Amino acid sequence: MLDTITTTATKPALRRSDWYKSATRWTQLTLAEDDPIRFDPEQWIDIFRRTQSNATCLSAGGYIAYYPSKVPLHYVSKYIGDTDPFGRLVEGARSLDMHVMARVDPHAIHQDAADAHPEWIAVDKDGNPRRHWAYPSVWVTCAYGDYNNVFMLDVVKEIARDYDIDAVFANRWQGHGICYCESCKSRFGAETGHDLPVTTSIDDPAWQAWQGWRRKVLTNMVIAWDKAVKAIKPHASFIPNMGGASLMEFDLALIEKHCPFLVVDHQGRRGLEPVWMSGRNAKRMRATFPERPIILITSVGPEEAHRWKDSVTTGPEIQSWMMNGAAHGMLPWFTKFNGVVPDERWIEPVAEAFAVHADLEPVLAPMTATAEIALIEPSTTLKQFSPEERRAVEADDLGFYHALVEAGLPFEMVSDEAMTVEKRSRFKVVVLPTAVCLSAAQCALLSDHVARGGSLIAAPETATRTPDGARRTEIGLAETLGVQLRAHVRGPVKNTYIALSDTHPVNTGYGGARRIIGGTRLLDVAVTGKAETPFLFVPDFPDLPMEEVYPREEAHAPAVILAENAAGGRTAHVPWNLGATFWEVLAADHGRLIENLVRWTLKDAPAVCVEGPGVMDVATRADENGMAVVLFNLTNPMMMKGPIRSLEPSAPQTVTVRLPEGKADANVRLLVAGRTAEVEKEGMMLRIDVPSVELLEVVHLTWA
Repeated sequence: MLDTITTTATKPALRRSDWYKSATRWTQLTLAEDDPIRFDPEQWIDIFRRTQSNATCLSAGGYIAYYPSKVPLHYVSKYIGDTDPFGRLVEGARSLDMHVMARVDPHAIHQDAADAHPEWIAVDKDGNPRRHWAYPSVWVTCAYGDYNNVFMLDVVKEIARDYDIDAVFANRWQGHGICYCESCKSRFGAETGHDLPVTTSIDDPAWQAWQGWRRKVLTNMVIAWDKAVKAIKPHASFIPNMGGASLMEFDLALIEKHCPFLVVDHQGRRGLEPVWMSGRNAKRMRATFPERPIILITSVGPEEAHRWKDSVTTGPEIQSWMMNGAAHGMLPWFTKFNGVVPDERWIEPVAEAFAVHADLEPVLAPMTATAEIALIEPSTTLKQFSPEERRAVEADDLGFYHALVEAGLPFEMVSDEAMTVEKRSRFKVVVLPTAVCLSAAQCALLSDHVARGGSLIAAPETATRTPDGARRTEIGLAETLGVQLRAHVRGPVKNTYIALSDTHPVNTGYGGARRIIGGTRLLDVAVTGKAETPFLFVPDFPDLPMEEVYPREEAHAPAVILAENAAGGRTAHVPWNLGATFWEVLAADHGRLIENLVRWTLKDAPAVCVEGPGVMDVATRADENGMAVVLFNLTNPMMMKGPIRSLEPSAPQTVTVRLPEGKADANVRLLVAGRTAEVEKEGMMLRIDVPSVELLEVVHLTWA
């Protein structure tokens, strides 16, 4: 039974412009065209109530209007008759004192609009207007021209003027790749001097120019829509649907000014995807905007490529995805496609998860995420890479992320673009799995971190390109890492190995093995300073014929380079794709190496660590009165591939917490179990027993 958490503090009255601060549990209903004659609005108002939702996002207009729109060429549902489904739902939500956001989708138009304005249609590289890939009766719109910047502005103004809403939310607003319409051709050429690109490579100048031009156009669109909403309702905002990569669509200062909160559209797992991907969204967004509320959209249906959108997945899967996000500070939002509810199995799981969130909110919401370890979110790199290149680069990050989860170590993420001395100094260890493109200023900030006694772990291609994507002749952090670039990365290479050299904490735990699996992308570096090399490359050799599979030379080139300066700052350079190889193969040796590197660079025992059978995703939050260690149980046969069939309670876990300086002891409760925890104190360390975790547990420490 969950603890009932009470507070005697009186909540200060919020200004209306701060409405979003009390919008912490969201229901989204995305209507189908025939819903006006098929769905029951009263059922949805009851669902708002049952789930303790305090905010809702409702289909309003764009592709189809669910209200009697008067904007010319704004297609209104042919089933609407004399009803107003959007208006009725708004009234019902307001009767429950809920906040309301109107959803618009501008990515497609019907034939009448296409006939009247063919310039609104996106064009492919062969010059063909783009039919919708899933519904060829309609047309895909150009996101960069008058459709979004003129027509949709009128739609947004009408909704803001005629309905009691707090925001307008846009889905599929960024366009679908490069548009080759005449407007895009002429404007792009005039501003950049390039023809529209036909490739999506970081080494194509036209692609680089397109990335910047698109970012500028979309940023200006967000500003225009936000100003249009505020001109009618000063407290309200335009909120673009986003994901971690969507941050690359904007100048960050403009998000800071125009987006009071961020909505991440990562609705569930697809294919092979671990549950922790949900909470990773929180860290990625917080990497750039640590103080901004972040909301995660969770679908009640499966999110596979074949898109069974009007369906229901298992309750444990819904709860796991939603609550892993919540464990890392994301506000929960569930979405249902189609107002008709033929399968109600999702309602109770959502209500249960929302109830847990409501009970934990008074403790967790005032606290701030904290950790000793930071992964660098490579925003500078992602801005230069195409979506395909981003996925390849991201593998290194995912490998490091998974290894730290398996190690039971809490960690945060920091964007290289938002990196400051203050943010950097919060962490003892900074890990750069994928920061290929870094500026001289960014490199200087990281070097200063080491000079002041902090630690750094750098993966192979770190700082090997400039911010605009050009290859460097020397690694930007070469002096700090004590290495010299001899040749840029080569690969993919098969059948590679690294040999254990000498004895060092970084190569312990391998059970007497003399070598382990190597990587597939190798950087050639030389050691320039005083360093240790606990692993050496075995020169790669053939993988076929089988009779030829043997090393020709002894191991000699450095595969892990470790150094320590006079201030105690430690560095580790790994000139091969350790993270990506671990992510692809999940070899235990690579997970161990990542954990060993992190523990060695930490120098001291971690401030918080979780040990026990299974896998726990750990988050830590703190304020001046105490700390919360959030344990999310990943120990499930469906951890890497959903849907989860049932929740599997974990074996006992031990949470170790170092008391902060000046604190002598703590009172400790397990909030979900609803009882006092058993604690042993050894010096400044507390060892807390957690008998079991079904899905989520919060170890709440109040400083004594």
